[in-house]
Amino acid sequence: MIHEKYFEMAKAQEEFLSRPNKVRTDFYNGIYERYENPILTRDSIPLTWKYDLCKETNPFFMERLGINAVMNSGAIYLNGKFCLVCRVEGNDRKSFFAVAESPNGIDNFRFRPYPITLPDTCPEETNVYDMRLTQHEDGWIYGVFCSESKDKSNPDLGAAVAAAGIVRTHDLEHWERLPNLVTKKSPQQRNVCLHPEFVNGKYAFYTRPMDDFINTGSGGGIGFGLCDDITHAVIDEEKIISKRIYHTITEAKNGAGATPIKTSRGWIHISHGVRNTADGLRYVLYVYATALDEPSRVIAEPSGVFLVPLGAERTGDVSNVVFSNGAIEHDGKVYIYYASSDTRMHVATTTVERLVDYTFNTPADPHRSPDCVKQRCELIKKNLELLEK
Repeated sequence: MIHEKYFEMAKAQEEFLSRPNKVRTDFYNGIYERYENPILTRDSIPLTWKYDLCKETNPFFMERLGINAVMNSGAIYLNGKFCLVCRVEGNDRKSFFAVAESPNGIDNFRFRPYPITLPDTCPEETNVYDMRLTQHEDGWIYGVFCSESKDKSNPDLGAAVAAAGIVRTHDLEHWERLPNLVTKKSPQQRNVCLHPEFVNGKYAFYTRPMDDFINTGSGGGIGFGLCDDITHAVIDEEKIISKRIYHTITEAKNGAGATPIKTSRGWIHISHGVRNTADGLRYVLYVYATALDEPSRVIAEPSGVFLVPLGAERTGDVSNVVFSNGAIEHDGKVYIYYASSDTRMHVATTTVERLVDYTFNTPADPHRSPDCVKQRCELIKKNLELLEK
């Protein structure tokens, strides 16, 4: 017999999932729109994933396998739907992937009946998370994610090793696991993303070289490397293309976010930057562009943050954080999917035209306070002269 509490909760959840998501009227910057509601939270997870519905075996209708958070989702438009491959974290701290779909990319996201079951080819792997999705010109959809395992060479119980796992699919349902990416000069890798086109006939990856699991160490920023065969992906050389810079939003570390968006002016990258504060690490999003014919060459770097946590977004499991590893361009509109404070998923929307304008017409960071003031004064002077006319 199904517990009667299930029907009560299922009705309430359907009302929650069906809410229209309206543009926030209390926010404006001309670059993108933010929305009133998160698009996915722990309350979006199907009840069948958390509860034993049987009244005989679960008389108090307790959560048997609870969910802590939904975050850091890869994104792709497939078969007429906006699809997110979400990182779902259970109460046991383990993460897994699950597909949520929406007809409009803004609201009414629903999870498929089951989470993704990846081929279990790495016995040492303890956790997986933060998948970037790339619809590659070779015909496959690739997912590149963080594969975490215990660092057995370190007696510290919390010491871990991060590698870039690779899977591929055609339907987000059936997945083939490929060997993890090997970068010959970087001991660990996180936040790796596959470029959607061949570069000089090779597969191109955006990497983040790291000396250990948390600290980048000698890793200088977001790297770029080529490999001949993605079924045994090996990168011999990594070129740093978006650098860590003192007293900027990338000072502590930075990493690739969504798969780059192709525009008439160049490849636009929505990435994350991290700096240290008195209250811990702060994650924000920033943007840069690389050349269409040479994706490792940066051609535009607008100054400062692109998107930061606001209001309730600043509170969660890891507060004061936004993180994006998925965006969709569809019919000229760009849907930017981001998580706040390692807890919930949101969307911001813009257009390709506005994103190009922001990327190529926003001034670059001059890196010194006197020059920043001069830059701002020039803008003020231009505006005051215009107002006086």
